[in-house]
Amino acid sequence: MYKFSFLHLLVASVIIGCNATTPLSSQDQQVEVASATKSTYARYVPERKDDFAWENDLVAFRAYGPAARAGAENAGVDCWLKRVDYPIINKWYKLHFEQGKSYHEDHGEGLDNYHVGSSAGCGGTSLWLNGQREPLETWTKWQILEQTKEKTKFKLFYERDIAGKTYQEEKLITIELGQRLYSVSSRFLVDGQPAPSLAVTVGVTTHDGKAQVKTNKDKGWIATWENLDGYGLGTAVVVNPESVVEFKTIDSNGVKDAGHALILLNTNSQGEISYKAGYGWQKAKAIETFSQWQNYLNNHK
Repeated sequence: MYKFSFLHLLVASVIIGCNATTPLSSQDQQVEVASATKSTYARYVPERKDDFAWENDLVAFRAYGPAARAGAENAGVDCWLKRVDYPIINKWYKLHFEQGKSYHEDHGEGLDNYHVGSSAGCGGTSLWLNGQREPLETWTKWQILEQTKEKTKFKLFYERDIAGKTYQEEKLITIELGQRLYSVSSRFLVDGQPAPSLAVTVGVTTHDGKAQVKTNKDKGWIATWENLDGYGLGTAVVVNPESVVEFKTIDSNGVKDAGHALILLNTNSQGEISYKAGYGWQKAKAIETFSQWQNYLNNHK
């Protein structure tokens, strides 16, 4: 079995654009990530178009940064489908770029066969303007706040100019051991000021209608189930049921990446929303049917 261990020296910092770093603290955090140890983890990935990736023992994700802005990607979130309980982010990138073993193929630990494109992916947010999704651009900067084996917490910052206004989102993401859902607290601003009562969405792609969609008003979730390369995949977003304005299923109508399962929300008086998002993958064994996925969502803490 492939096994590696190294000391990742993490300087808590903000990346402005693609290159410059501004340290936030004079005290370095040292996080040991070993392939045989369960751990949460997150890092900036400059070697792959400014990805920012995070994981725990059950799930892994990535968000797209400045270097990806020329492509279709925006504020969507990608799923890396893992089926081992040790960290895979560094290993998969290393194998992909140094040994030519693509992370789009399963070499025994999982793979990234989840398409995001211009969609929300798994838990991406957007504005809801004039009856349609208006996602912000790829993240502009990042900041790691905490990183331990049990919990990792970081921020991603997003921005986009629309009709003469500058919209921003400060997204605080937390991932903990043993949880299939990562937690998000987002603050939206318009022209630098908190944006109360702003209509926003959070949701998951249906991959142009290929996924089944279910909702649970009492529990505050919207979920999908689809077949990816012969294995079922469930994705979902969960919010406080009292914050749901509307569940929306958007047809793609022939437009690539336009199909979505969404929850429409209004920001609070501080311009904030909170939610959880994540997935369950049949090939990883624990969640093997849509019924099991819905049961997990109904009973998660």
